Amino acid sequence: MNLSNLKPADGSTNRAGKRIGRGQGSGKGGTAARGHNGAKSRSGYSKKLGFEGGQMPLQRRVPKFGFTNINRVEYQGINVEKLQELVDNKKVKDTITFETLVENGLAKSKDLVKILGGGELKASLKISAHKFTASAKAAIEAAGGEAINL
Repeated sequence: MNLSNLKPADGSTNRAGKRIGRGQGSGKGGTAARGHNGAKSRSGYSKKLGFEGGQMPLQRRVPKFGFTNINRVEYQGINVEKLQELVDNKKVKDTITFETLVENGLAKSKDLVKILGGGELKASLKISAHKFTASAKAAIEAAGGEAINL
């Protein structure tokens, strides 16, 4: 090894990008590869979001209607038959908490849970959730269980 065969390690040097606007001799002087005139050729240009070249943008062409209630509370509905499946698959014994529902993939940790009365419940369960329908509460109590609001 001597000074004549030293070179940088592979991948340690990067090829410089195009040097635009550095005189006519570079081949990229003059308009600096931006073409002639127009907004795109000027410094400080930035296209507005949704701009379609002067054509009426899609979000303004499509009709608007309806109403969105900003105070709406969304609940993740779970039927009592799903809770019965958890008992049948021996995933729970006698108590179902919100954490149990999250662990078994029936709800997400940020969801609000509402137990619905769909299906049949045979097991006596102590269920805690954010809300219950009247039919769900009746099904749980008919099976000898207890419905607890969080």
